Amino acid sequence: MNRGRWGWGAVAAAAGLAWVAASWFATGLDRPRPAAAGGITIPRGATAAQVARFLTDAGVFAHPALARLALSVTGLPGGPKAGTYRFGAGASARAVLDAVGRGAVEQVRVVLPEGLTAREMARVLGAAGVTDPVRFEALCYDEGAPGRWSLPGPTLEGYLFPDTYRFARDLAPEEVVSALVRRFREVTAPLMPEARARGLDLRSWVTLASMIEKETGVPEERPLVAAVFWNRLRRGMRLESDPTVIYGIPDFDGNLTREHLRTDHPYNTYVRKGLPAGPVANPGRESLEAAVRPAPVSYLYFVSRNDGTHVFSDTYEEHRRWVGRYQKRRR
Repeated sequence: MNRGRWGWGAVAAAAGLAWVAASWFATGLDRPRPAAAGGITIPRGATAAQVARFLTDAGVFAHPALARLALSVTGLPGGPKAGTYRFGAGASARAVLDAVGRGAVEQVRVVLPEGLTAREMARVLGAAGVTDPVRFEALCYDEGAPGRWSLPGPTLEGYLFPDTYRFARDLAPEEVVSALVRRFREVTAPLMPEARARGLDLRSWVTLASMIEKETGVPEERPLVAAVFWNRLRRGMRLESDPTVIYGIPDFDGNLTREHLRTDHPYNTYVRKGLPAGPVANPGRESLEAAVRPAPVSYLYFVSRNDGTHVFSDTYEEHRRWVGRYQKRRR
């Protein structure tokens, strides 16, 4: 008899708990949770128990058991998505679970300027917390990497499009590369017929565009610089571009010397004719356009005015006069 009373009591208690849980889920999931304001980070591979603890510590749920129950009842497709999430004051538990289920992670705005190398991009992305800079750089210069994205060449240099992006934090390097290459393809696809019409394959086109990008940051000068390079190529002249020489110097210290210009390597366009071995930076849209749309001029030379702009010349004699005026002799 006593056992019967205790048995019925346990059933009644369980029913009561179930009623409380049901009542909470009916209203509690949508109730604003002031303590939830802030953020939560779910690492890759986190278990359901760990996610429940993260949600509890963030103030979304009062107890991990409730969080576990909520996760199972709401049935997030594919489970909680890894990443960092930010919530405003008063976010409900349902809103938090919805965001975690959809993978609506916090994103950071990253500006990758034109003319950066992959190594320089790695530093920018690493500083923003987007990806591991060492792993990103290693991937970009891995000889097998271009093939993974169906691109020519031994590295990804030149194919990482400079632009403003919004990225989640702590992404795998492959995810970031895929985004940059996808944007590169979006920009270059409409221009590719013009490149082919000029006899350029993708790698040669991007190489020429990268040289233009590194030579000038003035938009109206890019077609002029492109014209100089095209005119010299037609005449069989060496391109004599300082940025190509610099790219081939390990740990360049900023001081380009005459010895550097005389030292042969695959990127030295003072020694070798034609384009360098590959891109020397990642060019933007304007330089890619200039490479296939050079200005209709006969210039063969240009020299910096030391203010970001250049003087262009048709003859070597005229060029020497401008060099004497604007440039100090190299050691």
